Amino acid sequence: MTRLTVNSALQALNGHDMPFKALFEHGSLVIEIYQPDKVDHQQPHARDEVYVVISGSGYFVNGESRQPFEAGEVLFVPAGESHRFEEFTDDFATWVIFYGPEGGERQ
Repeated sequence: MTRLTVNSALQALNGHDMPFKALFEHGSLVIEIYQPDKVDHQQPHARDEVYVVISGSGYFVNGESRQPFEAGEVLFVPAGESHRFEEFTDDFATWVIFYGPEGGERQ
């Protein structure tokens, strides 16, 4: 497996035209780095996802819930759920982990 570090992931975004970049894929697993600039324009995704916040803080909207978040936090979003980061600090960055089938895993 390729070694993924925060520094190498953030460097991979330099010169990239989107605020996210896939860094590793295996089967249904995709690991991305995500660092939006001032506004998070995400749309719901077809697969379940997990965020592991690298740095920064702000608010995370997940469906009807709006909660504060901080570095080190793990956040889950089921497939198809409206979600976004709001009022986040300039240093905000997160790992994004997509997995499972389209439509999400059933409980």
